[in-house]
Amino acid sequence: MKVAYDPKTDSLSVILREGVPVAESDEDKPGVILDYDESGNLLSLEVLDASKRVTDARKIEYETST
Repeated sequence: MKVAYDPKTDSLSVILREGVPVAESDEDKPGVILDYDESGNLLSLEVLDASKRVTDARKIEYETST
């Protein structure tokens, strides 16, 4: 999984699976784009105007449960 914030475009991307072609993109809610593979599996999501939608787009916390 990869998370990236681009301050120039103010977009936040969460890539769940790399190297898989995107078959369909859907703007589920305004400013939230979901990408799917040909089987309908979610590959990534992109948040536009991230600085307005996310607490701090430049800070990422990663946590696993035991």
